[in-house]
Amino acid sequence: MKKKVVLAGGTGFIGQYLEKQFIQQNYEVIIISRKPQHVAWTDIKGIKAAIDNAELIINLAGKSVDCRYNEKNKQEIFDSRTETTRILGEAIESVSNPPGLWINSSTATIYRHAEDRPMTETTGEIGEGFSVEVAKAWEKSFFDFNLPQTRQAALRIAIVLGKDGGVMTPFKNLVTFGLGGIQGPGTQKFSWIHIEDVYRIMLFIRDRKDLQGVFNCSAPNPISNKQFMAEMRGIMNKKIGLPSPRWMLEIGAVIIRTEPELILKSRWVIPERLEKEGYQFKYPKIEKALADILS
Repeated sequence: MKKKVVLAGGTGFIGQYLEKQFIQQNYEVIIISRKPQHVAWTDIKGIKAAIDNAELIINLAGKSVDCRYNEKNKQEIFDSRTETTRILGEAIESVSNPPGLWINSSTATIYRHAEDRPMTETTGEIGEGFSVEVAKAWEKSFFDFNLPQTRQAALRIAIVLGKDGGVMTPFKNLVTFGLGGIQGPGTQKFSWIHIEDVYRIMLFIRDRKDLQGVFNCSAPNPISNKQFMAEMRGIMNKKIGLPSPRWMLEIGAVIIRTEPELILKSRWVIPERLEKEGYQFKYPKIEKALADILS
C-alpha cells in the first residue's frame, strides 16, 4: 500500500513544490484546500478519511499576508490559520489510525524586529503587533491539542526562496527594471531559506522520531537587505540598482496593496535546534541558493 501524506492548504508556492517531491517519493498526496478538485475545508468527513492512515500531515493553510492590513483582511488572515488548525486537530483526535507526525507552519515573524542579535528558539524574544499576534494564536491553536499518537512540530519559517514563484518573482522584477538597490535602510536582516531545505527539514523531522515542538526553519546565514540585493544584482548581471527609501516603499505598498513591514522588518533568525540535532543544510549560504534558483 502506498504511504499517504496530507497537504492542507497545499495549493500555494510551497505546497505545489512539496506535492511534486512527495509524488516522486511514491506517496499518495491528498490536498485539502478551497479549490474545487481537492478535499474541501467544509467536508469534515472527507478530511477525516484523508487523515486516517496517513503517515504525515503538513498544514500550510492561511490567507497570504501579502495584502493591506485592513480589518476584513486581518480577520481572514487570523481565522484562516487558527480555524484550519483546529479542524485538523479535531480530525486527528477522531480517527482510528492517526498520523505519526503533524507539521504545522508558523512564521519567523513571531520574533521582534532585531538588528542587535540573532533570535533562536531558546533566546528569541517574541515581538508585538498584528503579525506577531497572528503567529502566537496560530501556534497556540496547534499546541492546545494533546495527541498521544501524533508528534507535533511547528516550523517558524523564514522567507522561502525558490524557482517559479514566491517572493523571488517581485525581487527579480525589481532587479530587472534597475530598482534592485537597498530597500529602506538596507541594514535590516533578511532571514531566508531555500525551498528544498524546507522539504528536507520536514523529512528530517519525520525520520527523527524523538523530535517535536518549535523549530526555526531558516538558513544558518541570514544577511542584510543590502547584501541580498547586491547578490541578486550580481547573479542577474545588473550593474545599476536604485534604492527604495522608506517613503517610497510606503507609497508603493499602498499601490500594490501590501504592507511595508514585509520588507522593512529586520528578521534575524537562526536555526539553532536543527543544527544542534545534526540537520545539514543543502543551501546554507545565499550565494549558492541564488545560483541554483536563478540559473
